[in-house]
Formats: sequence, structure tokens, C-alpha cells
Amino acid sequence: MLEDRATAVSSPTQWPAAYPKGYAVVDVETTGLARDDRIISAAVYRLDAHGEVEDHWYTLVNPERDPGPVWIHGLTSEVLDGAPLFGDIAEEFAARLDGRVLVAHNAVFDWQMIAREYARVRREAPVRQRLCTIALSKELGLPLPNHKLESLAAHFGVVQQRAHHALDDARVLAEAFRPTLRAAAASGVRLPLLECRPLTEWSDRPVPRQATGGYGGYRSGSWRPSRKRPACPYPNPGRYEEGKRLKQGMRVAFSGDTSTERELLEDRAVEAGLHVATSISRLTSLLVTNDPDSGTSKTVKARQYGTPIVDEAAFGQLLGDVEPADA
Repeated sequence: MLEDRATAVSSPTQWPAAYPKGYAVVDVETTGLARDDRIISAAVYRLDAHGEVEDHWYTLVNPERDPGPVWIHGLTSEVLDGAPLFGDIAEEFAARLDGRVLVAHNAVFDWQMIAREYARVRREAPVRQRLCTIALSKELGLPLPNHKLESLAAHFGVVQQRAHHALDDARVLAEAFRPTLRAAAASGVRLPLLECRPLTEWSDRPVPRQATGGYGGYRSGSWRPSRKRPACPYPNPGRYEEGKRLKQGMRVAFSGDTSTERELLEDRAVEAGLHVATSISRLTSLLVTNDPDSGTSKTVKARQYGTPIVDEAAFGQLLGDVEPADA
């Protein structure tokens, strides 16, 4: 097993009682990075409370569409054609995740891809918390040149064998996470855990296949319909004030996980006469987020500008009674 020479930290004599009881170190390879993209392979290393490896699991997944950048992940249409559909492996995948903290490098991406796949088969992934190894390395102040997985692995002397192969990426991350977890426990560092909200509503859009060649050749953006919306017809009345109603024309931005699929939530806001903003400025009326302490660029800017912040549930209630714009 890997020696923790990079941290020179042995197992703490008293493990923090508040630490999780188990972890699922996850890596997924996908057809791309957008909401319509699909998982094509997944791997899970299960670790116990102290970071010891219990077992590992790997599967291919048939995305029923173009496999995306084959030159990165190496999985062709021919390889994936006989693989199980996500619905076929959903139960076993869930068993690997159940009751554990999901650990990943840039965890929000892996979590969102997993949550969307479960929503497509009308199920929920049994994950309630995630831990990003990028955030943990920052918390510990590790002297890394950047936040790539290869840099974290090199810091702990972990050798990568097949980059962008889900099983090997999960192995590398698990071996790098173990000494990181041990260092955090020895120092009594609070783990940067974030809540995972499984999608409860999902609206899938059909992804056209190419006419020939299996799932066709990969062309970035070829299957992603435009989400450009018409300009909001109402003037911005200013910021939302607590205890009052939203008003048509207000600029609303969203950040982080939502239990309703993000685009459905945005569509409802537009239908109510609100302007959906993609960034935060001094003109933003309201930020909707379930993780106000997540430290994302939007939440940081919202606090700098004094932009009001509400969670998804409160926003849903406000949407039910939006004040008409002034004549």
C-alpha cells in the first residue's frame, strides 16, 4: 500500500468522531460536459471510516448515443454497444454508494452526472453528502502547482497507469485521498462536506444520432439545442426584499445543486416574468442556492454586492405569487 511519506502523518490516536463512517471514491467518464451528456463508464472504490480500501467496482455504460471525445477516454461506439444501460446497473451502483460520502476530484461534476442518470431512470442516488478532493487539498494547504488529479497523485507518490480510465482514475484518487484524510484527521480539520440533492424532476431532450457509423462522429455541440431565451420584456425593479413578493423583471441567478433540474427551474422563472441571469452583478435581484456557504464565485460575489440569497424551497414559494410589473 502507499506510504504516506508526502505528509509524514501517521494515523491519529483518536479519530474525529464527526468524520463520516465510510466513503465511496468515484470517477465517471462521460460523453461530454453538458447536461445532455451521458455516463459511459463508472468506477467506485469503497473505503471505511479510516480510509482503508474495502473493495472496488467498474462498469461500462451504453449511452445510446455518440460516445463523445474517444481520443480522451478511448471508448468507441463498438465497445459501448454491448454494454449495459444505466438502468441495468443503477441498483448495483446505488449499493456501492449507499450510506457513504461520495468522494471525487471536482465532485460537483461527478455528482451532477450521477444525479441526472438516476433521474432519467426515475430513481434517486442514495448519496446525501459529497467531498471534493480539490477542496480538501486547499483546506490542508497542500503545496500543489495546480488542482489537477495528476498533481495530487504526484504529491503522494501515486503512479497513474491509465489516465481517463474510470477504474484507474478512481484507484489513483483513492490512494491519494487516504493520506489526505489521515492528515486532516491528525490535524482535526473539518472536512469540506457539501449536501447532495438528488434530482426530483427531470426533462430530457432527444439527442439525435448520426445517420451512419453507429452513434456517429463526435462534433462538439452537435446535439445540444440552443437555450437562448428572448429578452425579459420587463424593466428590472431592483433587489428582492425579504418578506415581500418577487416582481416581474427581477434578475435571478442560480448556483449549485437543485432538486428540480436547473433548466426546468429557470424555465419556471422565465414563465413568471423574471430575468434569468448567468452571473452576479450589482443589478442582480436575487441568488437562489441551497449551499450559501459553498464559496462558489456566485455566492462570494452575492455577499460582496449584498445580493439577497434564498434557497430553492423559498424560491419555489415566491414563484407562486410574483407581482406584475408596473404598467
